[in-house]
Amino acid sequence: MTDQASAPEPENPGTPDIAAEAELPGKPTSASRTTLSHIMTHSDTNLLGTVHGGVIMKLVDDAAGAVAGRHSGGPAVTASMDEMAFLEPVRVGDLVHVKAQVNWVGRTSMEVGVRVLAERWNESAPPTQVGSAYLVFAAVDADGKPRRVPPVLPESERDKRRFQEAQIRRTHRLARRRAIMELRAQRAAEGIED
Repeated sequence: MTDQASAPEPENPGTPDIAAEAELPGKPTSASRTTLSHIMTHSDTNLLGTVHGGVIMKLVDDAAGAVAGRHSGGPAVTASMDEMAFLEPVRVGDLVHVKAQVNWVGRTSMEVGVRVLAERWNESAPPTQVGSAYLVFAAVDADGKPRRVPPVLPESERDKRRFQEAQIRRTHRLARRRAIMELRAQRAAEGIED
């Protein structure tokens, strides 16, 4: 996903230039922040008897998608998920809370940060963080074409830190993609087929 500063020229002359559209008013981080909670059952388990990582990933994607749609004011699709970390196993009976918020916004894309917490059904301790992830969503219109996203307005020092960290992750994602494309082009120029 690109931001306004690095946006390419439109490929099709008949396609509207997204960058030429009027600037949208910003939205505070709290406007789209959400928590999704779910009790884990036996149908969620893997062969080890703990909750399957894919179940947690789906909850993460669901919560992040709700936040992205809320912030962008319409449909948004998952473009990538990175840094999905599983910190502790989740067990049957745990009440899982998936907390998500928009960390950073580009021209048509958003990074959503997600924290996964679990309340152990048989303990009275506070929820434990069991996972985290960062997802990039692209806002789309009814035809599946990219559409503008309102800027995010960080409210707290924590929101500002998350915004800055998201910019670093974006720079790394773009650099990694560029390096891989250059390597593939070099290999193709050398006649090496994969």
